[in-house]
Amino acid sequence: MKNQKRLTVVIKLGTSSIVDEKTHEPLLSILTLIVETAVKLVKDGHKVVIVSSGAVGVGLLRMDIAKRPKYLPRIQALAAVGQCRLMSLWDSLFNHLRQPVAQILLTRNDIADRAQYLNAQNTFAELLNMGVVPIVNENDTLAVAELMHLPKFGDNDTLSAITAAMVQADYLFLMTDVDCLYDKNPRTSPDAQAIEVVEDIGNLAADVSQAGSSLGTGGMSTKIVAARLATSAGVTTVIARSSNPGNILNIVKHVEATEQTNGTAPLATVTPSSSEETLSSSISFLSLDDESRAPLHTRFLPDPEPIRDRYFWLLHGLAPYGTVYIDEGAYRAVADKAGLLPVGVVDVEGHFAQQEAVRIVVVKRGQSPAAGEVNYEKTEPAPVEVGRALVNYSAAEIARIKGLRTTEIHRVLGYADSEYIALRQNISFFKKERSRPVTPSLGLSTEIQSGIATAA
Repeated sequence: MKNQKRLTVVIKLGTSSIVDEKTHEPLLSILTLIVETAVKLVKDGHKVVIVSSGAVGVGLLRMDIAKRPKYLPRIQALAAVGQCRLMSLWDSLFNHLRQPVAQILLTRNDIADRAQYLNAQNTFAELLNMGVVPIVNENDTLAVAELMHLPKFGDNDTLSAITAAMVQADYLFLMTDVDCLYDKNPRTSPDAQAIEVVEDIGNLAADVSQAGSSLGTGGMSTKIVAARLATSAGVTTVIARSSNPGNILNIVKHVEATEQTNGTAPLATVTPSSSEETLSSSISFLSLDDESRAPLHTRFLPDPEPIRDRYFWLLHGLAPYGTVYIDEGAYRAVADKAGLLPVGVVDVEGHFAQQEAVRIVVVKRGQSPAAGEVNYEKTEPAPVEVGRALVNYSAAEIARIKGLRTTEIHRVLGYADSEYIALRQNISFFKKERSRPVTPSLGLSTEIQSGIATAA
């Protein structure tokens, strides 16, 4: 890969790729090949980050426990035991090739704090510039979702996507125990076709029946969520088989070569039947016996207009504590770079304080969840979450000043911390409703949908 641009590659390994599901012994053959692949990429001038699960699995082996327990403190204790040995294993393998590594442990709470997020981002940048391979894992000993009111990452799939966005990676490889995504379960359907390229995840129709291993918490569905996150940040995301990590090099070479030659990778398109219309323009199939291509994999194409830096953090680094319902006029104004004023707020839901994150949902004025008479799922146009925001007022304060002019804030509250419910720099919109990485689509009017495509 000489004479090619320098790339940043994030490689995510699940628990099933690191330890044997039954014996809990480390899969040294796979780990050794991953190390060789990472070192080769570094020697070729690229930057590599590894997101590694497996701490609980390694802890089970060390403590001679047969099954993953269900008691949370016991799981966290095993993660603490296993993380030491897991990092020691990685360090030992990389040391054979004289490659320095670093350990980075993160929780959702770290990502949610803007200062800590930036500190982590700066640490990643410095390590990569030093030629070090950071090895990232969720800090399971501290990550208690019930205490933090924040979701866990999900067997590191989501963590790997956020990490890829944080380091502005070119590629995210989600290594798993299958070659790629299929339109059907290949174990039960001999005619299953491999999905090679996904242009729009919103139109993806793939088999996601595979759950994670008994040691992990992920599965194919969490990998698709991770792909949504990463591609929205401009990261090419690849699902590939972990037992053949050397394919990472071949896939990168193939993609880079085809993009340089043609601008886009060649596609082998299968004409869909009438029952497969949802796949028509979004997915290209790879014949299973076609040996003239790159190794079998699924590649999710990045968004040509990615969401990065602060706007990505607002959307995916924070957990929303409530919902602010706004009308279409307010949405158009904010999409046109204005702040969110009280007059455009229809209603508020949840319990949140100042400077906490909320969902922004567009509704037709007159609809209100507080009225208890309107089912949002059935109204036309249906309400839709369009983005996230950090608010200047609490839920109770917004409930009192919603629909009012800014000049009336002081009269109602007795003070006016800001004329805006949320400043424009604290609001971020999803680029495309149908492909956005979080809340499932609830539908949206054509006017608003076109606005999402251009709002940032």
